[in-house]
Formats: sequence, structure tokens, C-alpha cells
Amino acid sequence: MIIFAEEVKGIDITTVTFLQVARLLMIIFFVPFLILGSYFKYSPAHTGEKGMTFTGSFFPTALIFALLCIVCAFLAKRLKFPTPFLLGPILGTAIATISGFHGPSLSPAVLDVSQFLIRSYIGLLLKPEKLQNKAKIISLALISGMVMILGSIGLSMLLVTFYHIAPSTSFLSLAPGGMDQTGILAQEVHADLSMVTGYQLFRLFFIYFAVPPLLRLFFKIGYRGKTKSV
Repeated sequence: MIIFAEEVKGIDITTVTFLQVARLLMIIFFVPFLILGSYFKYSPAHTGEKGMTFTGSFFPTALIFALLCIVCAFLAKRLKFPTPFLLGPILGTAIATISGFHGPSLSPAVLDVSQFLIRSYIGLLLKPEKLQNKAKIISLALISGMVMILGSIGLSMLLVTFYHIAPSTSFLSLAPGGMDQTGILAQEVHADLSMVTGYQLFRLFFIYFAVPPLLRLFFKIGYRGKTKSV
């Protein structure tokens, strides 16, 4: 969302970053407690819910995926995709995985370093002195975070009722977090990693491909309204 906001003109990056970080912190603190609770606790009856495992060698496959990500990033930029250097590699690796070419599992050290770099970048974007109406923004961040978490719990219950999916899988699939947070939790509680990632990917693609034209339409209508009032 922050990368997408940086590409859209007229967006207050500080406000977007603050709201997204507040939502992320609420998810990090609340979702693990919920998922490890009595209702969402992993059931042994769902032992088949596991993701694909990689059995090949690391280096040749990793280099192929790295080259694939670079090519897809520049291809997405040429096709004028939103956030091409994020969306291009995601689409490329997803297509490769669906086609049967599975990538290597990264070591915890590499994942920790990548998480550290991403969070540091987000932290540098936070400029509290530029944040206007701090009390209202903080209240909005807390309320919106709780609404999204409660909404995802309600929708996950519907998924469990109608499709008999494990509660942990359904909740993590619909949880308002990124693939990194939900994926780590899904692996921890032995949820269906493929389903969780699939739902989170669909949400990501929907946001990137549906939200930009809706935002442009919204801003266009708002600009016309202001022009008419003047």
C-alpha cells in the first residue's frame, strides 16, 4: 500500500504510512493470539493441509527465479502495471509455481534480513511532525484495524460453515495482513499454506488492478465537483 501510495499523486504518504503501520501492529499483536486460541487452534483432523515442499538444489533454481523476477519486473514496467517492481516478480513467480516449477525455501536469516530492511524503510517514512489531526488519525487507525479483524473473523466463520475448511486456514486466508505475516502464522499452526497464500494473492491483485481505476474515478468526480462549486 505504501509503495502504491508513492506512485499516486496527491497522496499524503505520512498518513498512509501511519495508518498502515498501525494496522500492521494490530495484526501482529492480535492475530497470533486469535489463531492460537481455542476456536482457531489447529485440529489434527486436517493433517493434509500443507504447502508444497522444495526438494531440489538451491543455487541453480534460485538464480533462475532471480532472473525471472528481474525480467518480469521490467516487463511489468513496460506494460505500465502499478508498482511494477513488486507486482511483476509476484506474477512471474506465481505463474512459474502454478506451472510446476517450485522455488527453493529461503533460510530464516535471509527472511529476517529482508523483513528488517522493509520495516526500516517503512519506519523512515513515518514523520510524526507532518501528521495532521493526530488524535483523529490514531482513533481512525485503531477503529479501522479492529473492524477489519472482526470482519475477517466473521467471514472466516462463513467459510468454515459452508466449505468445512479448518478455522485456522479460513481465518488466515481472510486476515487483513500481508502474505509474509499470514504465511509465517500458517506454517506455524500447520494451516493450508497454499489456500492462505492464494487468498492473500487474490486480495493483493484485486487491490492493485481494481483500486487504481476506482481511485482515479473518485478523484476525477471530486475534482469536477469542486470545479462546479467554484
